[in-house]
Amino acid sequence: MSLEKILAKQLSRVNKLKLVYPVDSLKEKIKSYNNFVNFKEKLIKEKNKVSVIAEMKKASPSAGTIIKNYKPIEIAENYYNNGASCLSILTEEEYFQGKLEHIDEVKKKVKLPVLMKDFFTDDYQVYLSKACGADCILIILSAVNDSLADKIYQKANELSLTTLVEVHNEDEAKKALKYKEAIIGINNRNLSTLKTDIVTTYKLYEILAVHKQPIVCESGLKSEREVEEIVKKTKINNFLIGESLLKDLDKNSTLLKKITQIST
Repeated sequence: MSLEKILAKQLSRVNKLKLVYPVDSLKEKIKSYNNFVNFKEKLIKEKNKVSVIAEMKKASPSAGTIIKNYKPIEIAENYYNNGASCLSILTEEEYFQGKLEHIDEVKKKVKLPVLMKDFFTDDYQVYLSKACGADCILIILSAVNDSLADKIYQKANELSLTTLVEVHNEDEAKKALKYKEAIIGINNRNLSTLKTDIVTTYKLYEILAVHKQPIVCESGLKSEREVEEIVKKTKINNFLIGESLLKDLDKNSTLLKKITQIST
């Protein structure tokens, strides 16, 4: 499934959501919501340990169905009990089989900050994400032009949401440095081939090492040894991990524990 096809579907989805949830109604919902947690602050406070942003999704374009009996609250509680620092929740319905409601449902039970992991194609989604209870939003630089990226970033700052700016190559890494308050995520997955390569983290870290905010390594992490090597060779101590944990929750809760106990 190509990125272009996913984005085209997303644009259609967002236009429908605008009709169901107008911005004014989202603003009112934001005012009454009292369960926000500072996502970036959580990672900054844990700068002397390895932090895992544990991802929750039923399926993905690259892996197909990952977990058939998908119970978001149970998964979140498993992650929390085994040392996760934050959660990443997929809400896109067609390719990831998520739901917007999952964020609030999880946050009522688990007190961890949540990244709404979605394809942001309109600054409207910043209001939508906050109204759903998200503490952090995602800007994939491969998926938006510079003007839209700036617009989403500015709107997130206005609404006191953390932004995770995701990069895949050297040009995007250089662009990301202008988002001085954002977390920057290095995604090891090639969006054209959907294959992962940890070398991407090492290459792009050389550019991003000057960034003053947390840097996150994303995708393709399968063992504590890989994480330990990245920690030793860079100053990255934040890792977004999904499929390696989700494929066997009981078994891989041990993996999560081991990763969060790695010394920095």
